[in-house]
Amino acid sequence: MAPMSAHSESAELGRYLRARRTQTSPGHVGLTIGTGVRRTPGLRREELATLAGISIDYYVRLERGKETRPSPAVLDSLARALRMDDQEHQHLRELAARAARYAPEPPPAPSRTVRPHLKLLLESLRPNPAYVISRSMDVLAWNPGGLALYAGLDDWPVKHRNLARYLFLHPMARDLFTDWDRQITGCVARLRAIAGTAPDAPDLTNLVGELLLKSPDFAGLWERYEVTGRKPAHKTFRHPQVGTLTLTSQSLHIEGTPGQRIGVYTADPGTPDHDAMTLLDMTAPVTAPGQESPHTST
Repeated sequence: MAPMSAHSESAELGRYLRARRTQTSPGHVGLTIGTGVRRTPGLRREELATLAGISIDYYVRLERGKETRPSPAVLDSLARALRMDDQEHQHLRELAARAARYAPEPPPAPSRTVRPHLKLLLESLRPNPAYVISRSMDVLAWNPGGLALYAGLDDWPVKHRNLARYLFLHPMARDLFTDWDRQITGCVARLRAIAGTAPDAPDLTNLVGELLLKSPDFAGLWERYEVTGRKPAHKTFRHPQVGTLTLTSQSLHIEGTPGQRIGVYTADPGTPDHDAMTLLDMTAPVTAPGQESPHTST
């Protein structure tokens, strides 16, 4: 008997998912059924993808056998969405494991290491707030104002500092931004766009899984599947230390380090906004990545 090919193994995984999807009624998973005639038996692909918190494009690749390395987190999300019992869930894991044995290794996750000259660049940008973030919005490096601008972010341990997590879960975020609703919409659109190209990446799936569980606002926006959104050129902060200031924001991709970006905020010299920005830089605790600020909780 000839051994199974990579295509056969991944096709088997896709067939199983398709069978479970078409045999699962919308009502069984808590979806409201409209009055129109449904041409698809069971769940639609987009309904299952929404319930599992993954992109529709990625789910279609799974069903068609073109995606062969779903992470354990993705498999668990699909199993929960399809209301699988323990035996069905285990079978899904086994099919995925067999498909992965024949698949090429996925590309490594983007580096989280910030090169020394970039840290010097952040320092040279003072008093302009600046930081380096990863593709999933982890704050990897910063100058004093870059960290202090997000009031209360330094209360969290270094590894927990993430701008998406801050927007949805930090108690000070809603008061800090005058247009918080617009900020979170743009944030989710960015994460959705990344999910379309790297849906199996642990840095993304872990963050999305956490926010889906902890933030109803995030869960509602995630289900809308918006992947585009204008990033406002100006941001207004109601900062508890220096008052209200409006800054121009700019995001720059870093050459040689895929996934990393520098975020910089500026204000015209001689304006009240520039004075407030300078005061923030002067009064912010001076810390470096890997060092906890005096206000960090344990």
